[in-house]
Amino acid sequence: MAKDGEKGEWKEFIWNPRTREFLGRTASSWGLILLFYLVFYIFLAGLFALTMYVMLQTLDDHKPTWQDRLSTPGMVIRPNADETLEIVYNVRNTESWDMYAQALDRFLSPYNNSVQTQKNHECTPDQYFKQEDSGDVKNNPKRSCQFNRTILEDCSGINDRYYGYQEGKPCIIIKLNRVIGMLPGKDGQAPYVTCGAKREDTDKIGELAYYPPNGTFNLMYYPYYGKKAQVNYSQPLVAVKFLNITVNQDVNIECKINANNIPTGNERDKFAGRVSFKLRINTNN
Repeated sequence: MAKDGEKGEWKEFIWNPRTREFLGRTASSWGLILLFYLVFYIFLAGLFALTMYVMLQTLDDHKPTWQDRLSTPGMVIRPNADETLEIVYNVRNTESWDMYAQALDRFLSPYNNSVQTQKNHECTPDQYFKQEDSGDVKNNPKRSCQFNRTILEDCSGINDRYYGYQEGKPCIIIKLNRVIGMLPGKDGQAPYVTCGAKREDTDKIGELAYYPPNGTFNLMYYPYYGKKAQVNYSQPLVAVKFLNITVNQDVNIECKINANNIPTGNERDKFAGRVSFKLRINTNN
């Protein structure tokens, strides 16, 4: 009988036909609760939407409001066969080096003179190409300077479609990571790249040739204004050609950026402003 009583109490709690209550509340009570939460959540959604709207009004579609970046930009090389940054091939085995030549062809195709002439402008060299906004009037889209593939001369792939790989005098291409608003170099001194062997391989690296001369990144390609503001921007490049590197041995090489306003070392990233890789050219069958 006790169990029947408890069962009856539960049934009455769920639905009481005498008071017409469901789970202890009348229809009007449930209606008021649902109305309260409906208004409450509409208010929260409206508050969130208002907050997002106000925040978005402070943002610029073309330039980040805040930038937390290293004072020294990173560097990358091409061709980049894998994450280990090793270029290893045999001059007698075409398949071992042809992939590097093809990778450089793909990378340099946007720098063809015809493409650059169509999309970009001839700029005055050796000075920054600043395109400031006029108050609230945005100067967008911004123009970009031509970087023609022919600037790389012997490493352009035009006169030598194999970039020197077939004769044991390979080319590598170096570029700086894009940083919005960066003005590398000051007092008219352009940043430049230097490459050298690690200490244990100093006598193996031989002579190097840089293109453009002295391995410079011309000032006219800076500042960079971002992908949306400067849609046709072409990063400047530096090519390094190894003319008589020691063959059949590993040569560990480091290239770095040099500028009078870019720190050479960084505690947060020891690889900032430099890139290291291994080059090995085999001549044995």
